[in-house]
Amino acid sequence: MSASDHQLIALFLDMLAAERGAARNTLLAYGRDLAQASEWLDGGLGRADAAALAQLAAHWAGMARASGARKASAVRQFLAFLLSEGVRADDPGRELALPAANRPLPKTLGPRDVDALFMALETQRTARPDDPRLLRLMALVELLYGSGLRASELVGLPRHALRAGRGFLIVTGKGGKERLVPVGSRAEVAVAAHAAHVPGSSRWLFPSRSHGGAETHLTRLRLWQLLKELAVAAGLPPERISPHVLRHAFATHLLEGGADLRVLQTLLGHADIATTQIYTHVAASALVTLVNERHPLADKTG
Repeated sequence: MSASDHQLIALFLDMLAAERGAARNTLLAYGRDLAQASEWLDGGLGRADAAALAQLAAHWAGMARASGARKASAVRQFLAFLLSEGVRADDPGRELALPAANRPLPKTLGPRDVDALFMALETQRTARPDDPRLLRLMALVELLYGSGLRASELVGLPRHALRAGRGFLIVTGKGGKERLVPVGSRAEVAVAAHAAHVPGSSRWLFPSRSHGGAETHLTRLRLWQLLKELAVAAGLPPERISPHVLRHAFATHLLEGGADLRVLQTLLGHADIATTQIYTHVAASALVTLVNERHPLADKTG
């Protein structure tokens, strides 16, 4: 990679970190992708024209769609940055086609499946009303399905993240970005019941102990295991239940209930609306029904 490309890529990555707050992993991935593109063009990425970009596209054609799409996006953003900084007078990256990522539809649960999970929890609570482990599980499930938290966001919640009566908490998501997440009254009650068994000196809302005895928070693996156990108790196939599945159910059921896609994007903490739009496929039947029932021409025939 030539010194010129090296310097330009470094400037671009500095901009991503300073102005967009890009996460370290994102910066590393972009750096690798741009360095590879520069190598393929013999150090000429910064001055690449349409023919050079066609060479890159030929390389990407043999890759998985998601990988090719990521590399193409990195190059497009890099060239747009060079134009905005006056390094070059044109931006051939605008014509660079992005390979379509073959993203599978997210697994989700129907309302009856969710009801079965909560019924199993209530059955267990009747038998063990003061069991701290069960109260913890109830709080975890209420926050996963009721607020759509990511597993890492949930297990990493600080001890006093949710204050009584406030109705929301602030979580730190991907890239260190904070967002406000509404919390329903059911979840507030469940969290309060669990928190009564957590020492006030604890740093975490869902504390655990490392093998060395030091306090840490519940791991994502343990959360995953707890949900599998709950699925079995609810009579559901355990492979259908995970933290991500409950987060997807939260999103899908909100959309089916009429939630705006932009609002859903904010609640889920998605940087790009395209990530949220996948739920329109999951909730397609509800959207078709909405159009058929609410459109002005729905009641006209002939």
